[in-house]
Amino acid sequence: MRARTYNQSHIARPHSGGRRISIYWTWSYPWESQRDPAIIENRFSTITEVRNVAWPAYETPEYDAANFLQGIAGTLELFHRSTLDFQALAEEATGHPVAVFQRIDQAGYRLPIDERVLADTDTLMVFGLDHLLSEQEAAPEEISAISEWLKREGTCLLLAPHHDVGFTDDYTQRQVEYEHHGDRLVPRQQRFGQYTRSLMKALDVPVHNTWGLRPAVVEGTKEIAPLTGLRDLDAARLLDNVTTFNFHPHLPHYELTAPESDHLRVLGRQRVDPNRPHPYTADGNTEFNALIWMPPADERAGDIVLIDSTHFTTLFGGTDSLRNLWHNLATMK
Repeated sequence: MRARTYNQSHIARPHSGGRRISIYWTWSYPWESQRDPAIIENRFSTITEVRNVAWPAYETPEYDAANFLQGIAGTLELFHRSTLDFQALAEEATGHPVAVFQRIDQAGYRLPIDERVLADTDTLMVFGLDHLLSEQEAAPEEISAISEWLKREGTCLLLAPHHDVGFTDDYTQRQVEYEHHGDRLVPRQQRFGQYTRSLMKALDVPVHNTWGLRPAVVEGTKEIAPLTGLRDLDAARLLDNVTTFNFHPHLPHYELTAPESDHLRVLGRQRVDPNRPHPYTADGNTEFNALIWMPPADERAGDIVLIDSTHFTTLFGGTDSLRNLWHNLATMK
């Protein structure tokens, strides 16, 4: 592994043919990391909680108090670590390192999405892991900058609003949702994605992230059930040699708020675990939207893709199929 740098200005990447990919974490790192651990909803877990639930996975010197942050901040760092494999693959495929930005970083520096981020970016991955309560919103200047950037041919905006668990005041429903996903690290209410929601609204992306759904598995195994790929619609070839995504126990359903069309294509649906009751399946649904593609249209020369950020991490496993997805995105035409 190369030497790591921190707290310095981004070094621009010259255009040389390969895609220049950037990750933008939408959170305020200080707001998220300083949430009171006594609050049981709408916060990330502390490392102490992660170690307890995932025991003995993190019972190594690497993660003890002398070497690793033990509160919520440590969990946020796990997210950063979890994208390193994707970053390495993308750099090998494109010839460019993946730039990683945060809306408000550990040192308290605020970085809106503007020309500093967009000038040397071809694919911008917006990882929507800000809690709604932190009130992160895309400013008019950001919306204008992104809209102009999307007029540039070859750009791709990947939007990844995370789940919205327990959005009701009905405690019975919250408990049903909790038992459905079965993750003891996710509270009865955990609502994400205000920043990406505001961006989607401003850019006329007719999608709303809702629920936190547990994928079905292959009968008799712990392997995630195959993705239902709408490959005849996939002119972007995002699903070439991709049969499954990551098994994450609470994935968002990307609900369409406009009819499917040539300009709004669901490319992948994931089957929901039929053995765990949930309001979504009680309404007769068996699959949720996991991958959406909006090809260039009108003045927008760039693509818009919606897929959950957990599919670019290694916290929940990883397969050759997932690496194929990474490669397809990194080399997207």
